Amino acid sequence: MKRSVRFVPLPQAVLEALLAGDLTKAREMTGVPLSEWFLSDEVTWLWRMRRNQIAADPRAADWVVRAAVSVPDGTVVGAGGFHGPPDDAGMVEIGYSTDPAHRRRGYAKAMVSELLRWAASEPAVRTVRASISPANAASLATIAGFGFAHVGEQWDPEDGQELLYERAP
Repeated sequence: MKRSVRFVPLPQAVLEALLAGDLTKAREMTGVPLSEWFLSDEVTWLWRMRRNQIAADPRAADWVVRAAVSVPDGTVVGAGGFHGPPDDAGMVEIGYSTDPAHRRRGYAKAMVSELLRWAASEPAVRTVRASISPANAASLATIAGFGFAHVGEQWDPEDGQELLYERAP
């Protein structure tokens, strides 16, 4: 079964609520049933990083993180977005994570598909990048079939060695 998702923004106030452990408030502000996963150690570092990023560059708010909601049932299955707005060369980097309760069901591919659709709708975007650890077989499999080409490698101080993949939106 091919999955589909829509993205619901997680503005700075929602990120603050999540970091404060207030899932009820975050649910009220987004209008979607965010799961307990949104309060887990697996993702709270991301909320902190994105909150700080938005504070430093308010333009990032529209780009960096959104809840992924399954269509048509409305289940929140993860989060996705870009690492920031397009850079001077028009490059955006995708990021996505699936709630463990919904993994291995096609939602990550649905998120990548929706991120690519979103990037294609933005005139400033010329390149979409994915950076993935060589040991992350699940993410490597997720981007397979989307036309990404391996363009190099980089060392990330937090994540270590990463393979770089790019494609046009």
